Amino acid sequence: MSYGGDRYGGGGGDRYGGDRSYDRYSRADRRGGGGSRGGGGRRGGLGASLRAPDWSRIQLAPFQKNFYREHPEVTQFTETDVKDIRKSYDITTVGTPIPKPIRTFEQSSFPAYVLNEIKKAGFEKPSAIQSQGWPMALSGRDVIGVAKTGSGKTLGFLLPAIVHINAQPLLKPGDGPIALILSPTRELANQTLGETDKFGRSSRLKYTCVYGGVPKGGQARDLRNGVEICIATPGRLIDFLESGTTNLRRVTYLVLDEADRMLDMGFEPQMRAIVGQIRPDRQTLLFSATWPKSIVRLASDFLNNPLQVNVGSLDLHANKDITQIIEVCEEYDKRRLLMKHMAQQPRGLKILIFTGTKRGADQLTRTLRDDGYGARAIHGDKSQQDRDWTLAEFKSGKSPIMVATDVASRGLDVRDLSLVFNFDFPQAVEDYIHRIGRTGRAGKKGTAITFFTAKDAKKADELIKILTEAKQQVPKELLRYQGYSRGGKRGGPSRYSYGSSFGGSRGGSGGYGGGGYSRASSGGYSSGGSGSGYGGGGSYGGGRY
Repeated sequence: MSYGGDRYGGGGGDRYGGDRSYDRYSRADRRGGGGSRGGGGRRGGLGASLRAPDWSRIQLAPFQKNFYREHPEVTQFTETDVKDIRKSYDITTVGTPIPKPIRTFEQSSFPAYVLNEIKKAGFEKPSAIQSQGWPMALSGRDVIGVAKTGSGKTLGFLLPAIVHINAQPLLKPGDGPIALILSPTRELANQTLGETDKFGRSSRLKYTCVYGGVPKGGQARDLRNGVEICIATPGRLIDFLESGTTNLRRVTYLVLDEADRMLDMGFEPQMRAIVGQIRPDRQTLLFSATWPKSIVRLASDFLNNPLQVNVGSLDLHANKDITQIIEVCEEYDKRRLLMKHMAQQPRGLKILIFTGTKRGADQLTRTLRDDGYGARAIHGDKSQQDRDWTLAEFKSGKSPIMVATDVASRGLDVRDLSLVFNFDFPQAVEDYIHRIGRTGRAGKKGTAITFFTAKDAKKADELIKILTEAKQQVPKELLRYQGYSRGGKRGGPSRYSYGSSFGGSRGGSGGYGGGGYSRASSGGYSSGGSGSGYGGGGSYGGGRY
């Protein structure tokens, strides 16, 4: 197959004509409760009306999916060379036959138009997931990639998708997308859209992003006009499938991005309904930051004889580039401790603070702004326009402090973020890993400061294990809570009642309720050193609060 340059032929005209509509809003699509299978509530019923086609009765048009041509330099790699490359990247693989990893972009077998975009982006060499994952994906095989966030996985599936699409017949009126990328949240979908913007334009592909929380009109128009790439959150895509706005009959390249997060959010019924609409001989790529049994089961159902690449250990572990500081404290003392730390930070430093509830995020944001800090809140109850604006303000440094619920804990990519606070400890230790993983990205160092109270006692064992494996200091106060997860009581203030705050559902709202952020005197935390706060609050006044 010749990769060619412009798949639409000469000239500068776009065969679609008119303006492209790249809807930059997305949503977590958190509709209703339920466990990992969706449970009850409105979300559990989404997709119930979709019926999977009987593929045995349908004559499927053939399509091409193997584009890999091993570079001569790669062919010369000895078995020792291959082992050394995988060892240097901390890569392990599963499946056969496994193509050799690559060291440079030129060895990737990408066509010139893709390599040119990579060079423009200024990357030095492939990341670990790209080094091994690209040869797998370009070979047309189903692929499982297990790697922490910030590992380069987006380009790991996006660039092979562009090559795949350019080899397929052009879209006809009424056709759905060729590549479907499912994402758990609108934030992650938006970031994938941003990368598609950079790398898809040279092929003049048309693409869109669909998610809830915004009007459907623009998204529906994009789908009806025809797009080769659809980036979607499950809930809104189900809406469009049920209404007949689009179909998935042309999908031959499927990506399940952060599949573990989609399961955590209760999207399994929607994922199964969507995948049931796609031809079974498709190419499927599944990416996950963790490898629990639920993902193993999902992969066995959705993928056919996959190749798997693991970057790092499959055990839950924290990035060793992150310094983890755990402060065991009383619930009422967290605000004072936070303000003490804030006063020690240099002016303008970007800081991400996680809370357990949306109400808590708003209250803490007001407290910080009252004390002169440029803080903004982002969570599921904010309008999409407000969330996009807040994220842009944070990334640009105009509002250097962002207070967030777990809606922002994955997919948030801020390159110069060096400090994360866990004001409230998350409901699951997996979310702790993903929260602190917002810093220490791309080989840079970061710091995560976490407040741990008696309410969090049942997570102590897992947290201690994570700290120990990452060679971090384990406070003596934290060790007092060892054994609570097994029902023991080895110390800790007995006057606390733990009750349902340790309950099962990961998606719960945290449970610190409303109080606890009453403002002290404005001068109480302004320790006069050179790094104290951000100066008077006036410069951050007005705005949207």
